[in-house]
Amino acid sequence: MSQDKLSLDELTGSLSEGPGEESLNEISELSKRGYQLLKENLTARARESFDKILSLDPKNNYALVGMGDCFRKERKFKDSVVYYQRCLDTHPGNNYALFGLADCYKAMNQYNRAIDIWEEYLLHDDRNITVLTRIADAYRKVRNFKRSFELYQKVLTMQENNSYAIIGLGHLYYDFKEYKNALEYWERMLEIDRGHVDIRVLTSLGNCHRKLKSFDEGVPYFLEALRIQPNNFYALFGLADCYRGMNQQEKSLVYWNKILDLDNRNKVILTRAGDAYRHIGEDNNAEEYYKKALNIEFDTYAILGLSLINKEKGNFQDAITSLKDLISNDPRNHRLYLEAAECYELQGDREEALEILAQFLKLGIRNSQIIDKMMELKDKI
Repeated sequence: MSQDKLSLDELTGSLSEGPGEESLNEISELSKRGYQLLKENLTARARESFDKILSLDPKNNYALVGMGDCFRKERKFKDSVVYYQRCLDTHPGNNYALFGLADCYKAMNQYNRAIDIWEEYLLHDDRNITVLTRIADAYRKVRNFKRSFELYQKVLTMQENNSYAIIGLGHLYYDFKEYKNALEYWERMLEIDRGHVDIRVLTSLGNCHRKLKSFDEGVPYFLEALRIQPNNFYALFGLADCYRGMNQQEKSLVYWNKILDLDNRNKVILTRAGDAYRHIGEDNNAEEYYKKALNIEFDTYAILGLSLINKEKGNFQDAITSLKDLISNDPRNHRLYLEAAECYELQGDREEALEILAQFLKLGIRNSQIIDKMMELKDKI
C-alpha cells in the first residue's frame, strides 16, 4: 500500500488544477524523483522533491501523501498526520492518505482512531487484504473479539493461507486466554512455513504451552527458536520458565544466566535466578542475586526471596518484619500473609499467625488457602 507502488501515469496524470504546462512538467519530474527516493528510503531527499512540488501546487495530493509517507517512514507520526490530513481536506476519498493516516494512529497506539479511518477506507475498497488484516489487528488491540475474528476470517475466505490472518487469529485467542485455540492457528503456520518458519511463531507456540502448563511440550519450540537465533530473549526466557515449571532449576539457571550475560541489570531475571538458586539450596548465590535486583530498584519478589531465606535459616522475626513491609505495599497479595503466618507458627506464636491471616479476610477477599490455614491453626490451639 506504499505510495511508491503508484504507476507513473497516476503520479503525473492526476495533478491538482492550477499549475501551467511548464510547472506540470517540473512537477512530473519531481514526482518521479521523490517516489524513487522514497522507495530507496532516502526520505530527507524525497521530502525536498515533494516540498518543491508543494511550492508550485500547495494542494497536490501526491506530494502531500508523499510527505506523509516520508515522515511515517522516519517514525515522525505527528508530522506525517499533518500532511495526510491536508490531503484529505481537499481530496476526502484519497485511499493512500486514509491508509497512511490510519497506520500513523496505529503506531501511536490510538487504535480507535485508526479503526474509524480504516472502516472509512473499507467503504471504498472492502477487498484489500492488507487493510483488512490491519483493522483486524486494531480491533484485537481494543479487545473487540467478534469484529477482529470476523475480519481475519474474511481474509482467509479470500486467501486461505494468509499468514497475517492466521498469526493474528493465534494472537487473538491468546489475548483472550484461549490457548488451545491459539495453538491450532500457530501449528497451522508451522505446516504452511515448513522449512523456514518465523521465530515468532515458535516462541508463540512455546508460550501457549507455558500458559497451559504443558512445559515439556513447550521446550522443543524454544530450543528450535534458539537454534535459529541463539540470543533471542523470548526464547531464552520461555525455555528458562519451562524448566522452572518442570522444577528443573539447574537447567533454568543456565538460561536465566544467559539472559543476564546480555542484560545484567534485568531485575526480573535476577529475582528469577535468585529463586532458582534458593530452590536448589544455594542461599548465598540467591542472596547475591536478590540484592543485585534491589540495587536496581525496589522489587517485591527479591524482598520475598530474602524473607524466605531468613525463614529457612530460622530468622523468623527478620522474615516477619520484611513480610509486613511487603504487605503494607501489596495488601491484597495472599501469599505474603501465608508466609508471615507460617513464620509466626514456626516460632510458636499461633495466635499472631491467626491474627495476620484475619487481617487479609478483613479486606473482604475470600481465599481458600487463607481459610484452610486458619482452620488448621485453630485445630492446633
